[in-house]
Amino acid sequence: MARLYAGTSGWAYAAWKPGFYPQKLAQSKFLSHYSGRLNTVEVNYTFRHRLMEKTAQNWLAQTPAGFRFGFKAHQAITHFRQLRECAALVSDFLAGLNAFATAEKLGPVLFQTPPHLKCDAGLLREFLSALPGRGQYAFEFRHESWFTEGVYDALRSRQAALCLAQSEKLEVPRVRTAGFVYLRLRREPYDAAALEQIAAACQEHLAGGADVFAYFKHEDEPLGALHAEVLRKHCS
Repeated sequence: MARLYAGTSGWAYAAWKPGFYPQKLAQSKFLSHYSGRLNTVEVNYTFRHRLMEKTAQNWLAQTPAGFRFGFKAHQAITHFRQLRECAALVSDFLAGLNAFATAEKLGPVLFQTPPHLKCDAGLLREFLSALPGRGQYAFEFRHESWFTEGVYDALRSRQAALCLAQSEKLEVPRVRTAGFVYLRLRREPYDAAALEQIAAACQEHLAGGADVFAYFKHEDEPLGALHAEVLRKHCS
């Protein structure tokens, strides 16, 4: 049965007290509390840093069975090399996530390309061909030239998801290219009607057999986390 995974991009925010975290909760217990209320998180830390094994084991110990960690791929892959000649970097990055795969807590890996990178379907196909067959991969393209049938076909050929990002800067077509759906919800705080619309779209994907990973933007206030809770309730 398809499942909705809803959360935020990160969790280590003291400013979420007392709206989401209890006022006296130690920061070392934030993830445990977070994972008791939400069932996934998108880790942006890995965009700039290597994840240490000790840290991975600590995170795994704090989260229940069924929780999923999504990871943003390192900028060396997406922004410095821009998907070119980076097979070794990708292999090393994915190897660093093995502990999460072993624990059955690994969600999708997000490859977010820079806004100035224009479409190169051949480059995308070459990059996709080097990815391991196992695993879930999502691609967030931030230049409108990528939204073509050739790109969608390339993603479908490897069951990689087009990241359906909502922002004020770019309108991403609602095209599903994989057996799961990846949403990044980056607009200003969503009102009740907007959350109901998102929930309806999620329910449609779930009814079609696709797991949905939905991540709200973190803010100084815990609105994203609270929105994720509302979304889960709508889809329960």
